[in-house]
Amino acid sequence: MKLAVVGGGSTYTPELIDGFARLRDTLPIEELVLVDRAADRLELVGGLARRIFAKQDHAGKITTTTDLDAGVADADAVLLQLRVGGQAARNQDETWPLECGCVGQETTGAGGLAKALRTVPVVLDIAERVRRTNPDAWIIDFTNPVGIVTRALLQAGHKAVGLCNVAIGFQRKFARLLEVEPGQVHLDHVGLNHLTWELGVRLGGPDGENVLPRLLAEHGDTIADDLRMDRRIVDRLGVVPSYYLRYFYAHDEVVRELGTKPSRAAEVAAMEKELLAMYGDPTLDEKPELLAKRGGAFYSEAAVDLAASLLGNGGSPVQVVNTYNKGTLPFLPDDAVIEVQARVGHDGATPLAVPALDPLYAGLIANVTAYEDLALEAALRGGRDRVFKALLAHPLIGQFDYAEGLTDRLIAHNREHLAWA
Repeated sequence: MKLAVVGGGSTYTPELIDGFARLRDTLPIEELVLVDRAADRLELVGGLARRIFAKQDHAGKITTTTDLDAGVADADAVLLQLRVGGQAARNQDETWPLECGCVGQETTGAGGLAKALRTVPVVLDIAERVRRTNPDAWIIDFTNPVGIVTRALLQAGHKAVGLCNVAIGFQRKFARLLEVEPGQVHLDHVGLNHLTWELGVRLGGPDGENVLPRLLAEHGDTIADDLRMDRRIVDRLGVVPSYYLRYFYAHDEVVRELGTKPSRAAEVAAMEKELLAMYGDPTLDEKPELLAKRGGAFYSEAAVDLAASLLGNGGSPVQVVNTYNKGTLPFLPDDAVIEVQARVGHDGATPLAVPALDPLYAGLIANVTAYEDLALEAALRGGRDRVFKALLAHPLIGQFDYAEGLTDRLIAHNREHLAWA
């Protein structure tokens, strides 16, 4: 089995490598290719990756290349984890929206749209080259904004499934609180990427006992603190929102907070510099503890599980993924991309039925889906007017003057990445 990781020079990659090494019975990789344009980072990450495999007695071969076509040739699956523009572009995404009084964040609001505009054309080019080289390869997308990028891939006819680590993070957190094995925890996880709610937490499977009320009663403070939300929000909802919902439920508070400290991108850039120095140490043969602060917890385990299921090598039969709606949420088009529990196999992902959604959640999902429609149109076709309409449609913006100002700033900060600008 051959896997390729595009964006393999990311500081995330040792987390992925560690999972591949530990879970080799689930996903028996014979060859792993790390692909990245940044040759200097690739050399450092590739060296550590080989040492991790060697320490854990993994027989798989790890190679590195800056040649995309060579790297993905004959791959059974290709994982996408790229960041167009790097941390510098992310830093802009997180700062210029604040000038208009709007949240600055890399996956939602104006910053999220900027990232989508930069990313979608690049990902589609990569996917087309994968298809020319190996039309049977699965594409696993971890590149944000996952929902929009996955929809672009699916609409272009690619064999693609989107992946996010939010759900597996909740699963592991709830398992610890309940003192059970993670496999015993099934989530009623519903929504869009980075816009989800845990409507239930079931023990033993989809039809198991819903212990969410007990979790909230016994551990509500811990859960709310992890979400960085007031416990009153969680108690009033009676469900557990993704921590990304804080940008919606406490938008003005977050804007004030972001204006008083360095951007997350600046923090991550400093962390990456330190991590890369560590990766260059020839005695390091395991992922460093600092990597846990970088983000992406449990990504490796989710990626292994998904790849194993898609490639017919076992894996969990039900996983949380991003895929076509196909009538699952009746108020959305069939070709909207949603994030829910799905049955996953070699034919792809089929969403499971979900409980009827309260209008409180359905309304926001429908609104953000409409924004994502317009965002994808802007990413595919370009043009100032399309960017403006997407911004105006976003529930975190929604005002004419805000959308006008943000449109000008978005284009000014991203001209080098927008062919039409």
